[in-house]
Amino acid sequence: MQIYSEIGQLKKVLLHKPGKELEHLIPKELERLLFDDIPYLKTAREEHDAFADTLRSQGVEVVYLCDLMAETLRAEPELKEQFIRQLILEGGSKPRNFENELTAYLMSIREEKALVYKTMAGVSAAELGVRNRQPLAELVQRENRFLLDPIPNLYFTRDPFTVIGRGVSLNRMYSDTRKRETIFAQYILAHHPKYSPGLRYYYHREYLNRIEGGDILVLSRKVIALGISQRTTPEAIETLAKNLFQDETGEVETVLALDIPRIRAFMHLDTVCTQLDRDKFLVHPGILGTLRVFEIRKGSGISGLTVRELNKDLKSILSEYTETDRVTLIKCGGSDRIVSEREQWNDGSNTLCVRPGTVIAYDRNNVTNRLLREHGITVLEIPSSELSRGRGGPRCMSCPLEREPV
Repeated sequence: MQIYSEIGQLKKVLLHKPGKELEHLIPKELERLLFDDIPYLKTAREEHDAFADTLRSQGVEVVYLCDLMAETLRAEPELKEQFIRQLILEGGSKPRNFENELTAYLMSIREEKALVYKTMAGVSAAELGVRNRQPLAELVQRENRFLLDPIPNLYFTRDPFTVIGRGVSLNRMYSDTRKRETIFAQYILAHHPKYSPGLRYYYHREYLNRIEGGDILVLSRKVIALGISQRTTPEAIETLAKNLFQDETGEVETVLALDIPRIRAFMHLDTVCTQLDRDKFLVHPGILGTLRVFEIRKGSGISGLTVRELNKDLKSILSEYTETDRVTLIKCGGSDRIVSEREQWNDGSNTLCVRPGTVIAYDRNNVTNRLLREHGITVLEIPSSELSRGRGGPRCMSCPLEREPV
């Protein structure tokens, strides 16, 4: 694994094709499970296949989360029960109340990939043929069908872990709904024969403070940009910065912390800012007036860090820290406020760069995509009627594992 930029030729990427977990979304659970609508699974899978095919057409190797997890369990069968019990214990009080029944049921699934799919899709009370042992809880919660919740946000593989240089940040997720996503990454990174040897960790899922991959942008070998957002805390950024600076084999010298509004529409830094080329960035204009940026470098004293606020505009900051003479900021939706807000909501700012000047974007954001082309960017459009309902774009749906240096 090797990631030293946002724009180098993408060589290998981790995806998760949406599965039955999406069909286990119900209206009254949408807010808790971090969805605004229910995607139609058949079309979502077709759109995701188009995304994967587009990546392959650009010379990118696509690997899937389910396959890697199944290969991990196949390589070390003794991990199976440990993996199952961890998913149950971290799933909340309801699965813990039925730990023995759930463990027995999941252990009975012999084929590794089928087991992985089932842990992602969730387990209902009907499947186990059990009722709540507590009569009051049975009467009150009879409509709560799942003993082990589905994990519907898994197709946003960007967030659970992030490759930085030759190391990894195994993240602590913002919500209880998504915390179990990092268990799959934990086992793959620790036990899969292709990914575990000599891996250096810059963050661990057991740490107290929240951080997600959508807030981590690798600008260069020396500079990382992190979003202070709804999903990532300043305390987590300080911890990640310390660990990066303490790595004698690493090259990171500066962490830029961008303080963005803490609202669902701007849940991560990459929903309002992504890199397109060496000297071009796509930004949502709604953040430019209030954005605060802080420089974090290695320091002395108790914290081990020095922090200062940069009293410059974003364009000047990006130009300085990417060592580019002239940076162009392309506004999502252009100058029309209504268009920019609508297209940002539909992840117009959330593009995935496959090489300098070539990005994958949702087809629905026609104004933004036209502006990108006018600025010399090659835009590879993918269908997005159902995938976009989950509130994430091509960058959110991809976890780069390897890029060529730029």
